[in-house]
Amino acid sequence: MPLRTRLALPVACYAVLLVSALQTLVVPVVADIQHDLGVSTSAASWVVTANLLAAAVLTPMLGRLGDLHGRRPVMLGVLTVVLLGSVLAATTESLPLLLAARVAQAASFGLFPLAIGVLREELPPARLTGAMALVSGMLSVGAGFGLAVTGLLMRNGGDYHQLFWLATALVAVGLAGVWLLPRRAGAATGGLDWAGAILLGGGLVLLLLPLEEGNGWGWGSAKVIGSLIAAVVVLTVFVLVERRITHPLVSTRMLTHRPIVVANLAGLFLGFAMFAVFLAVSALVQTPHEVAGYGFGASVLAASLVYLLPGTASGVITAPLGGRLVSRFGAKATLVIAAVLAGLGFAMLAVLHNATWQVILGALVVNSAVTFGYAALPTLLIANVTPAETGIANSVNSIARSIGMSLGTAFVVTMMTRNPIPGPIPLPAESQFTTVFVIGASLAALAAATVAFLLPHPRRPNPTVSEAETDDVLGAAGLDVPITPTRA
Repeated sequence: MPLRTRLALPVACYAVLLVSALQTLVVPVVADIQHDLGVSTSAASWVVTANLLAAAVLTPMLGRLGDLHGRRPVMLGVLTVVLLGSVLAATTESLPLLLAARVAQAASFGLFPLAIGVLREELPPARLTGAMALVSGMLSVGAGFGLAVTGLLMRNGGDYHQLFWLATALVAVGLAGVWLLPRRAGAATGGLDWAGAILLGGGLVLLLLPLEEGNGWGWGSAKVIGSLIAAVVVLTVFVLVERRITHPLVSTRMLTHRPIVVANLAGLFLGFAMFAVFLAVSALVQTPHEVAGYGFGASVLAASLVYLLPGTASGVITAPLGGRLVSRFGAKATLVIAAVLAGLGFAMLAVLHNATWQVILGALVVNSAVTFGYAALPTLLIANVTPAETGIANSVNSIARSIGMSLGTAFVVTMMTRNPIPGPIPLPAESQFTTVFVIGASLAALAAATVAFLLPHPRRPNPTVSEAETDDVLGAAGLDVPITPTRA
């Protein structure tokens, strides 16, 4: 096997690790960014939200570019954009420029489908399933790595700009690795849906902006109402445009077919749950108890390594376990289990968050539920669409998950900035955190009921463990899943 082909697996693993590491690096330091730049909590939160919104638009577009022009050149272009964004973030003291940098870093989300595509091109079928399972596991490893590194670099009140310099170095290594991959021509024809991308991005910004700024603007203000109306108009135009495009960013069938709608609503909830628990737990444990009467006054190091890392690191175990649950009980049942488990985790956090072990366990349960849900979604979609639609169905579900993450971020920020405790430091009341967790538990119950009662029984037999894991990775990457006799 040529050297360039042998490099496909390690380079793909590194690229996917980079995706999740860049996603979690900034989660524990949002408060530090706020204080350093002298901006409001809601303004600082856009460092997370802008990244997720851009990912929702860029990921399917970059996957399409890889099909059209070959995955190696697109990966090189993505990493170059991410490198420039990381350098900008490491050198700027301006919030608008930092947001621009985070939008550029969002291009990294496209590396996952591109890396899986490289494996399908380079590896023999006998090695493909194991290789894709390994690469998929890098998402959890990268998330844990990002949290661990953040904690270590910020352990003595360090400068958050160090995180972006580290990201710059990591991306440079990725560029060198991708440069060594074999060159393959693109196999698809057609073009990109630029109109759809612009309309989707604009509509999502108009939707989330008033949700994050509503406390400051006033919920009945002209700004909030006008933005929400404009969001409805733009997103409606987006749907109308998509119906008339040969290669749309989002197939309109994916917006009307009931099984797909239910699966996308479940993805929306799972994305919401993931970032709601990330941000709420990080803010809760860093709140000084002597000032607020709750919290632990934890450092960024403790918030990252003690409270958040167990939940993300557990993905190394829970991800393959999710594939086995799908094989044993089916995707629908696994998704119901995931929603119920998330509800139990949120309910525990709502009632018990006065001891370290309680917060760690609650966050661990919610993150495990999210992992189980993510394992079920690709197989669930595959069971309800034609083989030709699997790629677009999973791309749409990826958009739904990213929107859910953005909504989770906006919701937590809204709750953290409402009715602050009087004093020199504007801290949220403990009841605000309780509300976040109660809403999370309520949405989990709604998600479980929606999947259980509205989702039809799958038309196709349950896959084997190997097929479930392969479907999981290919589907999550937005790639078509090959037909086998058991799926036919």
